[in-house]
This record gives sequence, C-alpha cells and structure tokens, in this order.
Amino acid sequence: MKDCMNTMKRNDIILVGSIILAVLLYFGGLQWYQNTNGNDHRFAVIKQNQKVIERIDLDAVTEPREITLPGNYHETILVEKGRIRFKEADCPDHICVKTGWLQEPGDTAVCLPNRAVISIED
Repeated sequence: MKDCMNTMKRNDIILVGSIILAVLLYFGGLQWYQNTNGNDHRFAVIKQNQKVIERIDLDAVTEPREITLPGNYHETILVEKGRIRFKEADCPDHICVKTGWLQEPGDTAVCLPNRAVISIED
C-alpha cells in the first residue's frame, strides 16, 4: 500500500510537470509565431460613403496626428504609431468613440450616422 502511494505521488509529479511543460511550450511557440510574423505592416483604411478617404501604414507613423472627416457630423480620428481610433464625434450615439483603439487586423469601428468606417488590414 505504501509503495502504491509513493508511486502515485511520483506519477502525479510527472503528470503535473508534463502539463506545465506543455503549457510553457505552447505559449513560447505562440510568442515566437507572433514575433516572426509581426513584420507585416498593418494598414488603417478610413472609408466614408464606401469610398476610401485614406490608407495609413500604422507601423510607419512617427508622430500622432488627427484627421477630421467631413459630413453631417463632426468626427476627429486620432492616429498614433500602431493604432487608430475615433477621438471625438458629435453623432447621437458615440458608439464609434466608445469602440476605442484599433490595433489588430480585423479591428473595425463604424459611425453609421456619418457613414464612416475605420478598419485594420494586413
């Protein structure tokens, strides 16, 4: 019985150690993958009324800048290195402003009243 308990404890330690090692390898591999594929530039595409207003290489931005969109509502877009957002808007719901920073490919913010869209692409 005592040998069974010692064996069980040893096997438990091996099992837990294996799980920890697997988790560390997974996260290490994920970090490596993101670092090696992180050389792709991210572009912010600003559209209004389905027309491209501006295409910005977010990785090449050196200084913050603001862009004002025309239309029925006043909107200000803030661009910084690696990210973009609707900074201000006088539209009724402010959902576009509440969306916050866009940084990753696929991120999108929309202002329906002013028919404006910001999206991030590779």
